[in-house]
Amino acid sequence: MSKLLLGIDIGTSSCKVAVFKEDGSVVASATGNYKVYYPQKGWAEQDPNEWWEVVCKTTRTMLKESSIDAADIAGIGIDGQSWSAIAMNKEGEVLCNTPIWMDTRASEICDEIKTQISEDEIFTVCGNPLQAAYSLPKILWYKKHTPDIYSKIDKIIQSNSFIAYKLTDKITQDKSQGYGLQCFNMHTGTWDETLCEKLGIDKNMLPDIYECHEVVGLVTKKAAEETGLFEGTPVVAGGLDAACGTLGAGVIHNGQTQEQGGQAGGMSICIDKYSADKRLILSYHVVPNRWLLQGGTVGGGGVVKWFEEQFGEAERNAAKLNGTNSFEEMSKEADTIPAGSEGLVFLPYMAGERSPIWDTKAKGVYFGLDFSKTRAHMIRASFEGVAYSLRHNLEVAENTGAYVNELHAMGGAANSLVWTQLKADVTGKKIAVPASDTATTLGAAILAGVGVGVYKDFDEAVCKTVQIKRIHEPDMKKHIEYQKYFDIYLELYDNLKDSMKKL
Repeated sequence: MSKLLLGIDIGTSSCKVAVFKEDGSVVASATGNYKVYYPQKGWAEQDPNEWWEVVCKTTRTMLKESSIDAADIAGIGIDGQSWSAIAMNKEGEVLCNTPIWMDTRASEICDEIKTQISEDEIFTVCGNPLQAAYSLPKILWYKKHTPDIYSKIDKIIQSNSFIAYKLTDKITQDKSQGYGLQCFNMHTGTWDETLCEKLGIDKNMLPDIYECHEVVGLVTKKAAEETGLFEGTPVVAGGLDAACGTLGAGVIHNGQTQEQGGQAGGMSICIDKYSADKRLILSYHVVPNRWLLQGGTVGGGGVVKWFEEQFGEAERNAAKLNGTNSFEEMSKEADTIPAGSEGLVFLPYMAGERSPIWDTKAKGVYFGLDFSKTRAHMIRASFEGVAYSLRHNLEVAENTGAYVNELHAMGGAANSLVWTQLKADVTGKKIAVPASDTATTLGAAILAGVGVGVYKDFDEAVCKTVQIKRIHEPDMKKHIEYQKYFDIYLELYDNLKDSMKKL
């Protein structure tokens, strides 16, 4: 029997676990949900212990309901959402809920830092702007507002590192998640002691840095009992979910680009030389000696999820009758409306916005409503608004000199032929969709495969595991038609941003 690989994905709303064969085919998978808590305006946090509970439950369920022998799993890879700040004490206990990537409570902290340290100095080292959503301002928020918690912190870790710790008892920091801390040197992949001191971060709180495919430990007896996994199974450091998804979509060489269609949206361009822009996000790829120039937006599948939850009773009923799902029914409705939604334009800034505008006060807007507009118009406009945010990031990246020819789509949104084609038309880019819609967990599993020697390198791994199942060529007539609506999309934010702040 071929060796099996386990990928664990700690997403924003759920955990996914999947076991893959060497050829990338899924043997078994399971999903479990957990909550996001919003205790105050601008706050968004989760309990890491709930992640672990769901990992244990879903893994046990998957192994029980399949014919998999846990001893056949050769390695485990973990990916996780970005910009956590998990506060751990010396006993390995979580001290409080962690702010997640949507949390902007540290806005004032960022303003204070910018009066004390040159933004250019920070950017020169880390290649990223100082924004409230990142991990470092959240640590400083602990220091200022919860000194009792801060005084007990031994280490600050990331989401995938937390699961790795629960599996192996080893505290680690993978290289791809380093970009969340502005004291991380994006040139060298190491902590910058000078900036740690200037920013007021105790370097001892920051774990040792590992390559994403590096084995950091073995599944402990306790973890094996809790998860059903085999004691002694190797666990690699893992990495950022977007980076693992990029790997799982087959993007490992310069110029290849991943398009993300999960809860959040965006894109990741693989580059082989350091290249930063303050409007974008720069991280290390999970593949050594590669970086990812990213555009990360809050508008993605979460926009459609919100619309369905609030207004989707008709789609839910239709899905029951047709044996489909509400997302598929929404896609059908969107397809009945012409490109441009007959003048209805949507700004998908449902939790502020990240790149390229970096505005925590930005709001969602439907512009152009009149009596002729229907629910179908609003659904298509929602799809288009997310596509405009993708195009906005792509154009900024290309203006910095990045080259983008073809996008590799991943995430749940890639299952919609309508939405994927719409994105091709809006951006004017060809979009390839890999055969697996589990690109993120596959990427985590590939890291494990390379780390334990199932694959000799990343080229072999991608060649064996990633196949393209369909191609979406852009309709250039529609692309030209979309230009005027994209211009309006850009104008709307510029004209409304001051009003948004007043809200």
